[in-house]
Amino acid sequence: MPTTKKLNAVPMKKEVLTLTAEDLAELTSKQGLIKLLKSKNISPKNALRVLHYEAELRQLQVELVKLQRDVQLTGRRVVIIFEGRDAAGKGGAIRRFTEHLNPRSMRVVALPKPTEVEKGQWYFQRYVKPLPNPGEIAFFDRSWYNRAVVEPVMNFCTKQQHQTFMQQVPEFEHMLYEDNIEIIKFWFSISKDEQERRFKGRVNNPLKQWKISPVDDKAQENWDLYTMYKEEMFSKTHTSYSPWVIVKANSKMKARLEAIRHVLNTLPYKGKGESKVNLHPDPAIVLRFHRQSKAVD
Repeated sequence: MPTTKKLNAVPMKKEVLTLTAEDLAELTSKQGLIKLLKSKNISPKNALRVLHYEAELRQLQVELVKLQRDVQLTGRRVVIIFEGRDAAGKGGAIRRFTEHLNPRSMRVVALPKPTEVEKGQWYFQRYVKPLPNPGEIAFFDRSWYNRAVVEPVMNFCTKQQHQTFMQQVPEFEHMLYEDNIEIIKFWFSISKDEQERRFKGRVNNPLKQWKISPVDDKAQENWDLYTMYKEEMFSKTHTSYSPWVIVKANSKMKARLEAIRHVLNTLPYKGKGESKVNLHPDPAIVLRFHRQSKAVD
């Protein structure tokens, strides 16, 4: 009986590819490899694309480790905020950012809905505690900007609370800036059709059903309302000391690579000039918000 060896397939659909000894023998030539991939219903072009992505991601993650080490040694405090519509890929991007970082000097902040006590506090109070200590990087999977878009759309706050927030947030962020906290604010932008496709993928994938929430049901229905509040948020909270950076995220792989590249390009760290990987983000994927630009997503 021939022995079989299981190898992890290129993660196109999360399947595991089983190769027999005969299969392995065919890998001695380019033609044999292409034939094998096609027989397993795997596109050689897509397989190569993913391999290139994984190789480049690893190089960028090496640079992230260097950045974190510099933050640790110098006692800097860094905040990276991930905002965007539901299913825009924020969580997946954060996982690629943090995959190889030292967990002792970084944190992922994903706060649950506020308690009754927190509802009676100053709105920003619950977000102050998880801010980074010296030598730390904090990744916010959604942030105080919940009150800018999600809360007013879903009627989780009053109009007065929303207006007060919009007045206070530039002042709040300016205080952080004056205290030398380095802030990067990402908005992950996707199309309506892509969001719908990803929602359907969650329903059909048992490993992603934990992501399904009542808010998802309203995301498509309230698409235009989300857009209105998002554009107001950009216009009132995009500042020179805390600008919004838009990431076009219909392609998850491109969004992850270019977001990491933007952080590495923006923040200084020892050894940055010695890097052999491209640290300049693609301007077609990552762009700074401009007040005269057309509306995104």
